[in-house]
Amino acid sequence: MAADKPPRPLSDAERDQLEALLDALPPPLDPMDLSALDGFLVGVLLQPRAIARERWLRHVPDLDGRAPPSGVKVDMLQTLVLRRHAELERAIAARQWFDPWVFELEADASGAAPLVSQVVLPWVAGLSAALETFPALLQIDDIALREPLAVLYAHFDPEDLEDADDLRELIEEIEPPDSVAEAVEDLVRCTLLLADVSRPHLRPRN
Repeated sequence: MAADKPPRPLSDAERDQLEALLDALPPPLDPMDLSALDGFLVGVLLQPRAIARERWLRHVPDLDGRAPPSGVKVDMLQTLVLRRHAELERAIAARQWFDPWVFELEADASGAAPLVSQVVLPWVAGLSAALETFPALLQIDDIALREPLAVLYAHFDPEDLEDADDLRELIEEIEPPDSVAEAVEDLVRCTLLLADVSRPHLRPRN
């Protein structure tokens, strides 16, 4: 039966639609951008216990979880987000590759190309926001979490790592990726390594 099939992955057009819906949310709502939202969903899925949908979904239109103003419809926004969430959940459960929503940046006014970390930082920031909002993963005492967390957090400016003092020495030893492609591979690799610790029995839903 069609109802038993998992939701379709988002097409490029639907991803663009999701981005437009996020951009159209009015103040005082403060939504994440598309890349940060993708990282946030991964951070939600890496929690050792599944987070109830209504708890994490309210952070999509507003990072602080404020309710949309009266008259602001978020049904289609939520539908698209839930489909992306389901797609990521299946990939992480099967420990398979997924394509993080990471986008190339334009050169600055001087013509200088953006640094690799600048390209992937929104995604990592979204994941970090999820881990701060739902801190159960960070509370796991397992040395196997250190390397993948350090690789991800190495993209932050050192001054923004006040909450990662225990990882600072390891971060300083990490060689930065040579290309965006290598950095994206690291995002996926580290996600699956974290899942091995926090969600070893995660299974995809129908």
